[in-house]
Amino acid sequence: MDPNQPVQENYANPKTCFFHILFKAAGLAFYILSALFIDNFVIIFVVTVLLAALDFWVVKNVSGRILVGLRWWNEINDLGESVWRFECLDQESLARMNKKDSWLFWWTLYLTAAAWTVLGIFSLIRFQADYLLVVGVCLTLSVANIVGFTKCKKGALLKK
Repeated sequence: MDPNQPVQENYANPKTCFFHILFKAAGLAFYILSALFIDNFVIIFVVTVLLAALDFWVVKNVSGRILVGLRWWNEINDLGESVWRFECLDQESLARMNKKDSWLFWWTLYLTAAAWTVLGIFSLIRFQADYLLVVGVCLTLSVANIVGFTKCKKGALLKK
């Protein structure tokens, strides 16, 4: 073993990383494989959207907090206006966040949205408006997390 070789950083939260990926993969896999085994669109729609909603909730409330130290939500104030709320760790804690965890979080967030976009294009090409609706709901949930966490990260960077 070479003492000059850099130490490989491991995942600090492997269980959280696993479930972060699991919920994303479950929604995508069910949607893709369901066409082979299930002939009922309603079941495909309900289960896929349920899995996407679980992924949305896990990312927004669990893995976002643990893997990158960020959390966001949107409220409607007394005037009926939409107000974004952001929560982030202090700068010292953010600097200590595991780089692999952060990398996995951001890349899977963007890759999932890209995968739903590709599936949406396939639905358009095949003229399947009903399946385009499923993809639209899943893509909307995925993009909502991207927008929320991106705004939250920018807010955390501005606090420096």
